[in-house]
Amino acid sequence: MTMHLERGLTTLNTRKPKKKTKFTKKQIEKWTSELKKHNKQMRRVHCHHMQMTLDDYIDYIHGRYKRKTETVMSTPWHYSGPQVRETEHIPSLSSKDSFGPAKKKEPMHYTGERKLVGIAMMHKSNLVPVFADDDDKNGQKAATEYAQMRRN
Repeated sequence: MTMHLERGLTTLNTRKPKKKTKFTKKQIEKWTSELKKHNKQMRRVHCHHMQMTLDDYIDYIHGRYKRKTETVMSTPWHYSGPQVRETEHIPSLSSKDSFGPAKKKEPMHYTGERKLVGIAMMHKSNLVPVFADDDDKNGQKAATEYAQMRRN
């Protein structure tokens, strides 16, 4: 047993539905009030071209409405060429503080009063500068303190 149809038979409804032309007064009154609301809403949102007559609205409800195309442009579009700047050359600002895409970074120099002896590692990657004090001229005392803190 197969689930196919015999040749020449189809499950699709190929007949067009008949157009119903007679409506009751109650339906027409209902659609008239809906049309007034629709037109008011279209005016409120500035879509005046979407307002309809009663016949158009009835077709719209039943899915038969085709919108009328409007020709807004009176003259066809034409190519006017590229837009060119009036001034030919504008000089760019160049100063030492301005941004440059390939500007070389100035090297950093220590300008402090204390003497930097070296860099100590406190814990893992926590680097701390070691300075020489008045009582410790070469910074050995500060370096040993950092080393002891690291081991404790």
